[in-house]
Amino acid sequence: MNLDLTPEELAFQTEVRGFLEEALPPILREAGRRTTSVFTDKEWNLAWHRILYAKGWVAPSWPVEFGGTGWNEMQRYIWSAECARAGTPNLSPMGLRMVGPCIMRYGTPEQRAFFLPRILAGEDYWCQGYSEPGSGSDLASLQMRAERDGDHYVLNGSKIWTTHAHFANRMFCLVRTSTQGKPQQGITFLLLEMNTPGIEVKPIITIAGEHEVNQVFFDNVRVPVSGRLGEENDGWTVAKYLLEFERGGGSAGGLKVALGRLRAMAKAEGLLDDPTYRARLCEAEIAVQAIEMTEHRVMTALSAGKNPGPASSMLKTQGTEATQRIDELAIETGGAYSWVYQPEARAVGANIEPVGPDHTLVAMPRYLNNRAASIYGGSNEIQRGIMARLVLGL
Repeated sequence: MNLDLTPEELAFQTEVRGFLEEALPPILREAGRRTTSVFTDKEWNLAWHRILYAKGWVAPSWPVEFGGTGWNEMQRYIWSAECARAGTPNLSPMGLRMVGPCIMRYGTPEQRAFFLPRILAGEDYWCQGYSEPGSGSDLASLQMRAERDGDHYVLNGSKIWTTHAHFANRMFCLVRTSTQGKPQQGITFLLLEMNTPGIEVKPIITIAGEHEVNQVFFDNVRVPVSGRLGEENDGWTVAKYLLEFERGGGSAGGLKVALGRLRAMAKAEGLLDDPTYRARLCEAEIAVQAIEMTEHRVMTALSAGKNPGPASSMLKTQGTEATQRIDELAIETGGAYSWVYQPEARAVGANIEPVGPDHTLVAMPRYLNNRAASIYGGSNEIQRGIMARLVLGL
């Protein structure tokens, strides 16, 4: 496989690098470096979102008619890799990468006209109402009820692990509207406002000491039927389409940056001369190279007009496991300093001197946060089941 860039692609890469150098302020670079999960805090990701919106580059994967850039697959790949290299804050994926494409495909003309420009401009901040207590990767078992009452659905139940629900003004949500037939056949996909009476958000503090996820309770919450995306009882179709984008590729650029960061840590700690450590580092590099090759094969398919399909499950599985492998090595590389709990020192803009080298500051919270990577978006065990059925025909 030839991974060399064409002259046109090299020119585009140069343009992207120049823009990032000029447009990304130091405070947002720091926010990117201090991010410990796929979600950068709202203050910083929205600041970067607005800069990109003004440039016209906030939605590289959207069609031009909805405000996208018109870039091809390789240009989008270059963009992603250069953002990882520059250390930009992570944009919230909930609107741009997840519900936005679903609205394009399943939304009414009115829904598209209302929601898509607001997502593009950063006026709406979305969260995802999928998982429930007892219904995580087994999403079809969800129980939150939605009873039809005239022009509204009345919702009762709860959602859990709801990332950034405490920041969000909108949620896309799966609810049970029927108990007839297979579990997947009674699910409906709703778009709702978080300030609707009867919604209560309670924080869940992670093992890393961070408030990123929440449990959301619904007590007779009335959602207009006009907020339904797709047909009643056919939300599973919409949900599966969305999950293809949630589980999709594009991780190799970030993984290569993480490997570079890890190698720099190892050099600073004098570990590159240790043959056992060096072998483990090489194993991680090989895994990332394999992911990069697979992503390029997927790009070829996407260029032909296909969606990610089951390959997204493969990339999700390999990407999250490679991330966790790198995180484990970073903890070992940092030694005892990785274990120091110092959230104040790692806050963006903090003037507190960290205990130990700066490169150990976020190693442990990043490791702890990314333990969830092989669970969210469908656990890796679920992904392997999908691959066995759809790829291997088992």
